[in-house]
Amino acid sequence: MGWPSTSRTVPWMLALFCAAAFIEQHIYIILDLARYCYAGRLILPLVQIENAAAPGGRASRGRLPHWLRKPEAHPEAVTALKRSLRGLHLHTVCESARCPNLNECFHRGQATFMILGNICTRGCGFCSVPKGVAEHLDANEPANVGLMVAEMKLRYVVITSVNRDDLADGGSAHFAKTVREVRHALPEARIEVLTPDFDGNLEAVGRVLDAAPDVFNHNMETVARLYKRVRPQADYRQSLRVLRFAKQYRPEALTKSGLMVGLGESAGEVMQLLKDLREEGLADVATIGQYLQPSRRNLPVAAYVKPEQFEAYREYGMSIGFQEVFSGPFVRSSYMADVVSGLC
Repeated sequence: MGWPSTSRTVPWMLALFCAAAFIEQHIYIILDLARYCYAGRLILPLVQIENAAAPGGRASRGRLPHWLRKPEAHPEAVTALKRSLRGLHLHTVCESARCPNLNECFHRGQATFMILGNICTRGCGFCSVPKGVAEHLDANEPANVGLMVAEMKLRYVVITSVNRDDLADGGSAHFAKTVREVRHALPEARIEVLTPDFDGNLEAVGRVLDAAPDVFNHNMETVARLYKRVRPQADYRQSLRVLRFAKQYRPEALTKSGLMVGLGESAGEVMQLLKDLREEGLADVATIGQYLQPSRRNLPVAAYVKPEQFEAYREYGMSIGFQEVFSGPFVRSSYMADVVSGLC
């Protein structure tokens, strides 16, 4: 028969390319749609999320607003720190999550260590940390973190991790061992842990707290209505239970939680989340930052929230009893954590 003419094949190839690009861009929306349809439920929440009016207005695909432009990078400092980290086979959430503050923090000699490997067992729509079949635990990782913090001469150390739902204890024993290694390496340093929910296993949470971190952080990430899309394998109430347990189990530790805005939430929903965190004093500190799409595979930005709205959130949070609310476009849960903790 011979090959079809070029005039016929090119449009088909172009259509296939466009379809593939669309699927890559909207894969999480498509999966959510399939899940809702399969369950025989209304898909109204998807429409609400895509069209929700957040403070600051709907995000466009053009240039970032002026308040979201970062200053010049520091490539030499970044390269040097990355080289040291790779030499000890260590990961940072700064790199894996494509944090917009990476250059600034690495230049300051700060980094948030991400343990339990570099592959997460969950698929949160906002996060660019690699997902898939988890790696075997590196038995040397806790000691290597201790070596690295000593080399960096840190006064404040933040340790976080991927989710390890494949492990019976969620990786909590490994997490606790890392805290103890850091404490041994730098006895005077303050240590903050930013933990997953350990799938609701409070015994695992207690195991990490037994290592005596100074600050316990567990992020809510988003408002209750958006959980099924933003954190499909997590539960809003379960995260509150983790914080409640931490406050009761180790009351001397500062408790902390963070969330992103710009995912389609309303101002009222953000204030309700802050109220939930202050119920029974679950969190002493709250962090609020702008969600920025880290890759085409992640959820799109619904709105760029203006700086004055971040200030309004801070004022509200302080009015209901938080010791500190760190709220701004570039705020992340571990950004300037040493400064924030020092204010409390």
